Amino acid sequence: MTVEIVEVSPRDGLQNEERVLTTDEKLELIDRAARTGVRRIEVTSFVRPDRVPQLADAAEVAKALQDNGIGYSALVLNTRGYERARDAGIREVTTLVLASTTFSERNQGMTTAEALDVVREIRRRGREDGVKVAVTIGASFGCPFEGEVPEARFGEVVKAVADLDFDEVCLADTIGVAVPSDVETRFGVLRERAPGVPMRVHLHDTRNTAVANAVAAVRSGVRALDASLGGIGGCPFAPAATGNVATEDLVYTLHRMGFDTGLDLAETIEHAKWVTERLGVPIAGSLARAGGFP
Repeated sequence: MTVEIVEVSPRDGLQNEERVLTTDEKLELIDRAARTGVRRIEVTSFVRPDRVPQLADAAEVAKALQDNGIGYSALVLNTRGYERARDAGIREVTTLVLASTTFSERNQGMTTAEALDVVREIRRRGREDGVKVAVTIGASFGCPFEGEVPEARFGEVVKAVADLDFDEVCLADTIGVAVPSDVETRFGVLRERAPGVPMRVHLHDTRNTAVANAVAAVRSGVRALDASLGGIGGCPFAPAATGNVATEDLVYTLHRMGFDTGLDLAETIEHAKWVTERLGVPIAGSLARAGGFP
């Protein structure tokens, strides 16, 4: 059985790191990610440069991408960002709705209800332009400001998102608080409210639960998982939201479980070491230190 890894180090991986890579370094990171065997890469985000200066060159990166069969996507938070991404040649975008209104106001300057209006318009434009549109429900498992996100509240947001018929729905553990039982429960709600929609999960390893949560997601029917080489990244607008789950750790775990990701573990470890050395940060994942087995 196949499980797809979506490499997010060029976007979510870089947005929270102190060192800003040059455009050429970002393109090399994307090329290195492609060499692992991954077929989808989130390459940048089209957001305000003053808010995320690490990705201020989004258009330059997007326009320099090679047409090599890989699905390149970008994060967009409003219609202006969508237009910039589309005009730069991006044909897959992910947009965002936060399950917590407080976090939504801090992160996007709008309530969850207002964000739903925005993503509704992005979805409409994507259909007209032939651009695939996925939506991430951020803070699906907990909010840095409100704490627990009640299941009733989560279900309301899922229902509103499901009504918009996105190409894919991703649940994000933005601050890394979920445990496997949470993952199973919330994806159960998503399956019930949006039967048949392709599901993806975005996990942060803040509390060392991301690999276990990934396994729970796969066992819940999820077949696409975001991951970041070396476990780099995090959310700059959520206190203590440390890095993403490391791509190499997921590849090892899934391969040992008998799943096919299409990625080469040795290549993945090599490029995880490269990007963390460039950024001057330690590798958060374990495989780059311990190696594979046997």
